[in-house]
Amino acid sequence: MSNKQAARAPQPVASERVPLKARKVSFSWEDTPLHWVPGDPFTTHTINVLHLLLPAGERWFVHVYKQVLPYIRDDELREDVLGFIGQEAMHSQAHDEVLPRLRELGLDPTPYTAQVDWMFEKLLGDRTLPPGRARRWWLMERVALIAAIEHYTAFLGDWVLNAEELDRRGADPTMLDLLRWHGAEEVEHRSVAFDLFLHVDGGYRRRARTWATAFATLVFLWQRGIRFFLENDPTLLDAKGSLKDFHRRGRDGLLPSTGAMLRSIPTYLSRTYHPSQEGSTEQAVAYLAASPAALAAEKRTA
Repeated sequence: MSNKQAARAPQPVASERVPLKARKVSFSWEDTPLHWVPGDPFTTHTINVLHLLLPAGERWFVHVYKQVLPYIRDDELREDVLGFIGQEAMHSQAHDEVLPRLRELGLDPTPYTAQVDWMFEKLLGDRTLPPGRARRWWLMERVALIAAIEHYTAFLGDWVLNAEELDRRGADPTMLDLLRWHGAEEVEHRSVAFDLFLHVDGGYRRRARTWATAFATLVFLWQRGIRFFLENDPTLLDAKGSLKDFHRRGRDGLLPSTGAMLRSIPTYLSRTYHPSQEGSTEQAVAYLAASPAALAAEKRTA
C-alpha cells in the first residue's frame, strides 16, 4: 500500500473496542400502553417499526455471518464476530417479544412482518449458485449490506442513548430500556460489520453500491411500516403521517433529526470513515451497567 493509500484508509480508534458478550435480557410488557409516548401515536409508531424490521433482519445477519466465518483469518476479528452474532440473536428475540403485546392491544403486525420475512428469507436469502466466484460474490454483497445497515443501527443507537426528550415526555420506561439496551449494544459493536467487510472484501464500489441499496430499502420499509401502524391502530381514525411530521419530531428531539440523518450519508461514504470514530463506547458501556434489564440478566447468570 502506498503512503497516499494508507493516509486515505479507514482509521479505527483502538480505545473504542471492547470484548463483546450477549446479555440474556427479558422485558415485561403487560403495563406498556399502545401509545407508549403519551399523546403521540406518530412518534410511538415510527419507533415501533423497529419491532417489525429487526427480528427478521437480525436473524438474517446471524445466518450470513455464520457462513462468512470460514473466511476470517484474524483471531481478534473472529472473536468480535462471534460476540456480534450472540448480541444480534438476543436483539431479534427481544423485539419479537413485543409483538404479542401489540396484538393484545388490537394491532396485529402479521401482514407487515410477513413481507419483511419474505424480503430477508427469499430476496436476500441463500441462492442456488455454483461453488466459486458466484457464490462468494453473493456472500460478499450481503456482508457489505450488513455493514451499511449497521451504520444506521449504530446511528440510531447513539441517538436513543441521548434522546432525553423521550424521558421528558413520559415515555414508557420499559420500552425506553429495551431501546437503550439495544442501542447501547449497537454502539458497543458498531465497528464489527465494517471491519469484517474490510477484512473479506473492502471494495469501495461495493461499499457505495450496497449503501445506496440499504438506505433506499430502509427508507421504503420504514415509511410503509409507519403507514401500516397508523392505518391499523384501533384507537385512531384516518390517521396519516408525513415527512413534515417526521421533521417536526426530529426538531423537537423525539426522533432523529433530518439534518443528522442526511449528514450520516457522506460520513459513511468517506474513504477514511471508520465506525469507531462516531459514538461513545464509554457511554454505551455505562448504560449497559445501569440498564434494569441488563442488570437482571447479570444477576441471573451470576
